[in-house]
Amino acid sequence: MTDYALTVSEVEVRRYRFMAERARAEEAETWHRAGIGPGAVVADVGCGPAAVSVLIAKLVGPAGRVIGIEPDNSARTVARQLITEAGVGNVELRPGTATQTGIPPGSVDVVMLRHVLAHNGRDEQPIVDHLASLVRPGGSVYLVDTDGTAVRTLDDDPELEDLPGRYAELHRRRGNDLRTGLRLGQLLTRAGLNVMLHEGRYAITPAPPGLRPPTWAARDAMVAQGIASAEDVRRWDAAFARMDAAPIRPTFFLPTFIAVGTSR
Repeated sequence: MTDYALTVSEVEVRRYRFMAERARAEEAETWHRAGIGPGAVVADVGCGPAAVSVLIAKLVGPAGRVIGIEPDNSARTVARQLITEAGVGNVELRPGTATQTGIPPGSVDVVMLRHVLAHNGRDEQPIVDHLASLVRPGGSVYLVDTDGTAVRTLDDDPELEDLPGRYAELHRRRGNDLRTGLRLGQLLTRAGLNVMLHEGRYAITPAPPGLRPPTWAARDAMVAQGIASAEDVRRWDAAFARMDAAPIRPTFFLPTFIAVGTSR
């Protein structure tokens, strides 16, 4: 995988947990259809701080297990903390990338990859090809990504108006496609899988105080690339603080795409 745009901070962990709980609530039936249930072996590739991994671990139970693959050492450190807090003993964390997981071919029931492809534009198809090789016959590859160009916020602070454009420029320079969610089905088909489903959802949710979007998490990367300045970061930080204190909560409109492919 290429250098990831986000950092694992306390604010980011809060966002990961928020997203994981939404995924559990909104994708429960899809997880079941993909084969995530008691006794299943699930690989969570690019698991970050393992917020989703611990939820899956509870679903597969003691007879199943979750293999969390994460290249970033700091993310794995936080993941260990979250796993301990959750009290699950069936999650194994391993270093690795989305093209080099170290998982033996044909050894897991489900491979999940969430919001990773849009950050690895040059390697999209090699990533999905590798994931397809890991599942047993009849197993599933479960992909989640977005259309980052269609994210909207109601009651946003005016000083944040330029932030999405700067973020998009960062990804353009890295060769990434923020609309990867639209092509998940194609990627699965080209990997030789049968597409069970490819669907899109528009989540509409109030922003809890203190929650920050991926655009904010990428601020250091944007400064390093000369896309933003330290003054821009201070300006955005002040704008988020005003939003946190505002009586009317901003509302996020988040397009998410899910695709599941099964091995033949």
